[in-house]
Amino acid sequence: MNFIKTSLTALSTSISLVCSNGFASDAPQWQRLHLGRDANVQYDFPVYANRDLSQGLPSIKEVIIIQHGIQRNGDDYYTSAMKLLKDSGRNPDEILIIAPNFPGVPDKTKGFGNMPVWSVQGWSGGENAVIGVFPTSGLSSLTVLDDILLMLANKMRFPSLQKITVAGHSGGGQLVHRYAVLNHVDEKIRKTGLDLKYVIANPSSYLYFTAERPKGNGFAVYDQEICPAFDDYRYGMQHMVSYAGDVNGDDLFRRYLQRQVIYLAGTDDNDPNHRVLDKSCGAEAEGPTRISRARGYWKYEHYRAGELSLQMHQRYEVVGVGHNQGLMFGSQCGVQLLFGTNGKASGNAAACNTIAP
Repeated sequence: MNFIKTSLTALSTSISLVCSNGFASDAPQWQRLHLGRDANVQYDFPVYANRDLSQGLPSIKEVIIIQHGIQRNGDDYYTSAMKLLKDSGRNPDEILIIAPNFPGVPDKTKGFGNMPVWSVQGWSGGENAVIGVFPTSGLSSLTVLDDILLMLANKMRFPSLQKITVAGHSGGGQLVHRYAVLNHVDEKIRKTGLDLKYVIANPSSYLYFTAERPKGNGFAVYDQEICPAFDDYRYGMQHMVSYAGDVNGDDLFRRYLQRQVIYLAGTDDNDPNHRVLDKSCGAEAEGPTRISRARGYWKYEHYRAGELSLQMHQRYEVVGVGHNQGLMFGSQCGVQLLFGTNGKASGNAAACNTIAP
């Protein structure tokens, strides 16, 4: 497997601010990050954050990266996360909220100028940017997450950092899931002593490691006559994005099982006709609804793991919640996954069922 060679100390990152006041508040405002690993590949990228990222942040102990969905509305996700932080009772001086905002082709009015731009849904699967102010070939949305994580792992800038949580809902959940499977920096980040975990909420589809899909109470190779592209990437191992490199499904699965992954699924996210549900035949091969696809994938992990340990993976169902990121992350388990066991959920937070490993 070709692993991306990245030095934590070589990452060159500078940041300019679009708005300079109120970083401790929940008012949405974005910052322009200048990211890149060397002089040949550098780019600007917008994020919302509750601190001025151009400064050293010695008080920050935890970072929550909250990834938007298909509407590319990082401001809304940032605002929601800030409200949860405020309500959680945690010390806001110790927690950094970052909401990446992948510019899409229709987003010219948002002011994200001179930055790479992705197709409307391409960013959610790790595809490369389509236009920008530098040659963007090779700049996957997954590479952007790499560069943000490597920035955070810089002990000179974040000397007290202990924990990073990468969380996404819907389209953002798809991105975080693919990233948890495919990235080549997880082990490097954790070797620095950081606790890194991924929270995947209500994605439309999952990445399978073999050509098998749910069938009855078990799994079988899916009928290609029904869907010739059922095993193509976003859904399977065929025709992978360039970011992945030379991948093998079995090796990826074994590595994935060693990464800290938590799945969240709303029990009421059960509409087969939901307006933003992926209804392609590749997605339909995984099940008719998001909740059925979530349950099928959890069973698939157990089926594929055999005697391998699933100790690093967890799954919760959020009772009575549909396709709503605020209610998912604001649920009893959602708040604790983002803010730790000391995080307080609101009195009307949805209950969660822990699904046995």
